[in-house]
Amino acid sequence: MKKIALAFIAFLTIFNCYAQSKIVESLSMKSNVLDTSIKYSVYLPDGYDESKEKYPIIYLLNGFTGDETDWIRKGLLSDILRELLNANKIEAMIIVMPDGDDRLYINKDDGTYPYEDMFIEEFMPFIEKEYRIKNEKQFRGISGLSMGGAGSLRLALKYHDLFGSCASFSSSIKTNEEIVNDNAEHFDNYFGRISPAVIGKNGNVRLTDAIIEFNILELVDTKEAALLKTVDIYFDCGDDDFLAIGNSTMHIALTKKEIPHQYRVRDGGHTWNFWIDSLKIGLEFINESMYNK
Repeated sequence: MKKIALAFIAFLTIFNCYAQSKIVESLSMKSNVLDTSIKYSVYLPDGYDESKEKYPIIYLLNGFTGDETDWIRKGLLSDILRELLNANKIEAMIIVMPDGDDRLYINKDDGTYPYEDMFIEEFMPFIEKEYRIKNEKQFRGISGLSMGGAGSLRLALKYHDLFGSCASFSSSIKTNEEIVNDNAEHFDNYFGRISPAVIGKNGNVRLTDAIIEFNILELVDTKEAALLKTVDIYFDCGDDDFLAIGNSTMHIALTKKEIPHQYRVRDGGHTWNFWIDSLKIGLEFINESMYNK
């Protein structure tokens, strides 16, 4: 009987540890802009339900073919947060993971699916009304991997007045040369989701206005440096990643324009093992940005 009692106490201890914070998967928001429902998952910190405190927020974006559960089920989000919180490396925060719907976090050029407008004009206001959020720029971060990495960088730098920090992993950044030389199947399946190639005088034309507008390198080149400097930037890429050229070119572009940032190249490829390690670094980076201005 004593052993049973001790086992039950141990169970309660473990249960309480896991119950302190909670993740709710696959909630939904009805979007009038897209005329459909957008799914999202949310991580709420220890004590959220009992307190009246407001919390900083990170929007954490999934990659291509992923969804709002990826960071939870594949990215070990709960374990990473527990580790960092127990080590006092980050403060309590809310993390929201919207389904990117394979739309590259940008508006489709024909106006039929304005995902970016939905995210900025509907989703963020909905989330920051639904949950107790510190809605100052300083306490709003954005992060993501691959398609979501490019999405987080682009949204953070385009909407510099909204986001104070960005941590991007293995971002889907490609130079114009890479886009032009991309194989037809990959181009149509990826970039074609926002802007299909058009037939021009010289044949197949891929650098449409929408593709150029999507290109983060173009954004860095054309936007005023003083505005870019208002966002704290971290990004990384594996040395074996097929996106290494685009990410290193981004580093060079920011360096030439004298935009402060942290860029890391680590051993690894386009894999969850790499992104799990990146998330730990990224969360600490964003936390540092939020609390050490």
